Amino acid sequence: MKVLCYTRQPKDDMIYGRRMAYSMHLAVWDAAEERFQPLHHNEGILYAKAVQNAQDGTLDARTLTAPWLFALEKGGFGVAAVRTNADGEPDPESEGCVLFFTSSDLVHYEEAGLCRLEEKGYIAEVRCRYDEETHQYRICWRDDKAQWMEGTCTVGGEMKLCPDSVRACEVPGVRSEPLDERSTESIEGIITGNQIEIPEACGAYLLKKLTVPVCVGMTLSGAETVTGAADLENVRAVASYSDGTTVERGIDWDDTDGDVIRGRVRQESIPAPIAENRADPVCMYRDGKYYFIATNDADGNRTLYMRCADTLGGIAAAEEVLFLDTNMYPGIGGLLWAPEFHEIGGKLYVFHAATSGEFFCEESRVRVLRDGGDPMCREDWSEPVMVVKKDGSPLCEEGKVISLDMTVFSYGEKTYAMWSQRQFLPVDQGAWLYLAQIDEKEPWRLVSDPVCIATPEYSWENNHTYVVEGPYALERDGQLMVTYAAAAVDATYTVGLLKPVMGSDILDPANWRKNNYPLMSSNSAKGQYGTGHNSYLTDPDGLVWNFYHMRCGVDGPRSAAARRVHFDIDNEPMLDVTQEYDLPQQYRDVEIRIS
Repeated sequence: MKVLCYTRQPKDDMIYGRRMAYSMHLAVWDAAEERFQPLHHNEGILYAKAVQNAQDGTLDARTLTAPWLFALEKGGFGVAAVRTNADGEPDPESEGCVLFFTSSDLVHYEEAGLCRLEEKGYIAEVRCRYDEETHQYRICWRDDKAQWMEGTCTVGGEMKLCPDSVRACEVPGVRSEPLDERSTESIEGIITGNQIEIPEACGAYLLKKLTVPVCVGMTLSGAETVTGAADLENVRAVASYSDGTTVERGIDWDDTDGDVIRGRVRQESIPAPIAENRADPVCMYRDGKYYFIATNDADGNRTLYMRCADTLGGIAAAEEVLFLDTNMYPGIGGLLWAPEFHEIGGKLYVFHAATSGEFFCEESRVRVLRDGGDPMCREDWSEPVMVVKKDGSPLCEEGKVISLDMTVFSYGEKTYAMWSQRQFLPVDQGAWLYLAQIDEKEPWRLVSDPVCIATPEYSWENNHTYVVEGPYALERDGQLMVTYAAAAVDATYTVGLLKPVMGSDILDPANWRKNNYPLMSSNSAKGQYGTGHNSYLTDPDGLVWNFYHMRCGVDGPRSAAARRVHFDIDNEPMLDVTQEYDLPQQYRDVEIRIS
């Protein structure tokens, strides 16, 4: 199978600006259509990391141009590219250098670092391939004076040029296979790189990971043992998808008399948006009811309201009940942000952020529901308690550092909190993600020192501002995963994925791995912009739902939405499987014929 790498022409900064366009995109050859099919919604797969300033810890964004894809000697792939600044202009720290990456599967990448090719001047283009005759990598590059040079390089932990091999050349010794322009004319904004042949298995993996799966069939599990209506409760609908995965669902039976029993595959149809002017949404299933809470953008974040419904879809029309406002308690001012339900040790808590005054005093807080209390009754909840460190001191220094978006999860018989923290003084570092173990009996108290797990290093994470926030945990077959929101809270908002090495100490930042590309963005669903700050709910049928906020239009208000989470062949969440792909109309009706 052929795969093509490329970058894109930037569009409007809110739609697909430089920090998104200047990344490596991939397309695979579609033999039936005789054209290349872009992967991942024609969005970047590989991004350059930001550079951290040693003096103050701030980050400077980087992008990449002119990517070149090549096969490695012992399997896997390499990428050579020109590292540029955030806007695609020359990067002084990359003068005379090119940036290399390695990948085993063209989905996951490791940044191998810069390789110096010249002492002065900027590299405009680079090409590389492994020479099986010489057992060396041959590299060619064009400098900013349009002079082609070539040489050989070695591969160890990083790419290193062999200085004695360098010479000028009139034409590059490493050439790209000719490309028919008609094969890429349907790819919006494409700036072509090169194409290479990859193993069929690798191509199949790319398609399964980076295209939206489609439901392609429905079978019934347990139908063979049905002899009457009493046996129907054991029957499940099994949906098959184009990526090779399956999903079990319940069935609502319409007619249980006669030889033919008909039913409808069960899945909520949730309107988008489900709630306008509601951001950072969280939904909980408890005692047969669905409870919904979110940031209220309608009044400048001065109130928090809760909803309760018998069904997920019912949340849209459910009555709102006041949970908290800025007049209830001393020290609780405006900016009531990101409330979350969490059950810890049999008690129900709501974590949220609030300020005692101005924005620079925003801190994470906790309310607990009294034993036997009604979640919809605000008097049954305690006064908010501020989250503190293990010595009892405030989590952040008021006026200099803020904390928000705190979430809680259990892993390995311990309970942890993860939150977004932003230092403003002495310099604004942007928002970073922190993690600590907490006391289950007093979950507003940390029992370990906070550690930084993630920074906004990729350009899709620092688009318009350097922010990673809104973490939320999800566990699947023992693997902990955390999705989080990134970039500015505008149409460029995105969702990324973090995973620790299974069985490792998750308080060690070295044990965490981050996806190089966003799982969800404005490209994920037509008409939905700035998708982000998501959370998860598992319904009684075992289906996992993604609650998130989005904008109906670039400048629309933040509004809550939800759709089912599809888990891919690696058991990782896919957040772009909309209902028309997830459960098409032709697979919703089922029947059993009793002989």
